[in-house]
Amino acid sequence: MKYLITGGPRGWIAQKFAAFLSSPGGEAELSAVNIADATAIEAELDRAKPEVLINTAGKTGGPTVSPSGQPGRNIDWCEDHKVETLTSNVVGPVELVKACKARNIKLVHLSSGCIFQGRGHLASGFREDDAVAPPSFYSWTKYWADQYLMQAWPEGTLILRLRMPTDAEPGPRNLITKLAGYPKIIDVENSLTVIPDLLAATKQLIAQGAVGIYHVTNPGSVTHREIMGLYQKLVDPGHTFEFISEAELYSLGLASTGRSNCILNVDKLLRAGVQMPPIKERIREVMAEYAANLKRSQSVPAQA
Repeated sequence: MKYLITGGPRGWIAQKFAAFLSSPGGEAELSAVNIADATAIEAELDRAKPEVLINTAGKTGGPTVSPSGQPGRNIDWCEDHKVETLTSNVVGPVELVKACKARNIKLVHLSSGCIFQGRGHLASGFREDDAVAPPSFYSWTKYWADQYLMQAWPEGTLILRLRMPTDAEPGPRNLITKLAGYPKIIDVENSLTVIPDLLAATKQLIAQGAVGIYHVTNPGSVTHREIMGLYQKLVDPGHTFEFISEAELYSLGLASTGRSNCILNVDKLLRAGVQMPPIKERIREVMAEYAANLKRSQSVPAQA
């Protein structure tokens, strides 16, 4: 299987996919192509001739720095940069699906569960076809892209909705690193997607020829309080922060647009035979690995 992965060499999840799918039996190439440029996309697909295109590109915000100095991205940026956000998150996927359909290349598009809010009418969370309630412009762009792709080429498109990507490798896009960089945190409950489990689930779905929309999160949910409790126990016992209410998040100016906190139902994924480890147990394993990786990185001497 030959894969082409948009998002470029700087893309966090793009790099993860490239490393995982380049294992025996696969060939994966990273592409920095501008996904909103139809001519560039067509040339790239004709050059690389992939069987599967995995789109990890998109705007999740602009560069920011947390109050503790931690670099990252913030969806508030999207509210003030609607054209750029729309171009990356909607126009880009539209151009990709047009080019992939013309060449019969399977399109796998990474989307988001941020289009929902809360737990939904099911105790196990929102299903793929439940009514949405996007709280921000960014969230709307993810929903619009999902809707268009499913109408444009339903028989050749696989959409994977993720929530709060989490990994054992420290980094600015990692939920653990993000939370550790905030001096004030709201205690909310969410579904999470552990990156290594996402990679395995994606490969399995592709092998099955799956199409349509799937919620790809580890079963169950976890709160910020649980995550940070594990952080203090396994990573840094001296780490301090303060829990605040969701209302204070906005009144203190720490956020300006709505944030999604939601639980996603994964019954469809389970029916496809894809079993990701439950998040309650998995987050402890990931945190232990995160602690070991952080310690290892801090012990490496700086290069002259």
